[in-house]
Amino acid sequence: MSVIDLIKNTKKTAFSFEVLPPLKGSGIEGLWETIDVLAKFNPLYINITTHRSEYVYEEAGSGLWRRRWTKRRPGTVSVAAAIKNRYGVTPVPHLVCSGCGRQETEYALMDLQYLGITDLLVLRGDKARHQRAFTPETDGWAHALELQKQIERFNQGIFDDGSTMEHEPRTPFTYGVACYPEKHEEAPNEATDLYWLARKVEAGAQYAVTQLFYDNRRYFDFVRRAREAGIEVPILPGIKPLRRKSQLTIIPQTFKVDIPQELARKVEACQDDRQVERVGVEWCVAQCRELMEHGVPSIHFYAMGATDSIAKVAQEVYG
Repeated sequence: MSVIDLIKNTKKTAFSFEVLPPLKGSGIEGLWETIDVLAKFNPLYINITTHRSEYVYEEAGSGLWRRRWTKRRPGTVSVAAAIKNRYGVTPVPHLVCSGCGRQETEYALMDLQYLGITDLLVLRGDKARHQRAFTPETDGWAHALELQKQIERFNQGIFDDGSTMEHEPRTPFTYGVACYPEKHEEAPNEATDLYWLARKVEAGAQYAVTQLFYDNRRYFDFVRRAREAGIEVPILPGIKPLRRKSQLTIIPQTFKVDIPQELARKVEACQDDRQVERVGVEWCVAQCRELMEHGVPSIHFYAMGATDSIAKVAQEVYG
């Protein structure tokens, strides 16, 4: 079944999480260790992120540095296939505009079709570190909505150049998109942010996954406003427990979300990061329990750097 079918057919709040492909040159064993820790909680699906190519700087000797264009975490499609084969869990690779051209996207769709992987999370993606504002590739897309339209044409058996496939895909791609309870950083206001989410749903998105948040009131208010705007697809909360005191400033800067004052006070009172981890787990458990009481169909966890904490949370609320 597709992710949307799995979500709609679950009788209790489901568990899912997101992982990163290994760094270029690293083995996959570390990824298996992460998934092994969380697989015991029966994930409904596992997301695999996609990372754009970036400029990296390497010492070239004699005090000189060389700039090189590289993708630090390749392998999203192959990791998705490996997860499907090893765990029998539905993999959900991310498909992004960031750093990708239309032809590269088309090839990824073809590879995924061959592998029988037809669930996606469709995103614009982040700007490159060297960019002041997001800039699409020469033959790429500037918005997730445009990427969705390419996927929908592919589902209809039409390649990007307008030519038709000899056979339309047997199983069309289905996908979710991102949403932002505290507003996307580039949106001028909440109404505009919701307008574009509604357009993405009209274009074919079957569910939405939120940016991480630490104040459930933001999520509940966002869902209420989305429903008032006519957006009826499932809106899945995205969660990540705090683990370090430095995250009090890093997370708001990186993800443009607020840390509730009560949580901030508790973290600031901690003597070390082990205490912070305990506070983060307790806060996250309380978040999850409240979300479950409100009947959310699934909670999605961002696992990067937080696997052990997520396992402790999941043991409390799913164990």
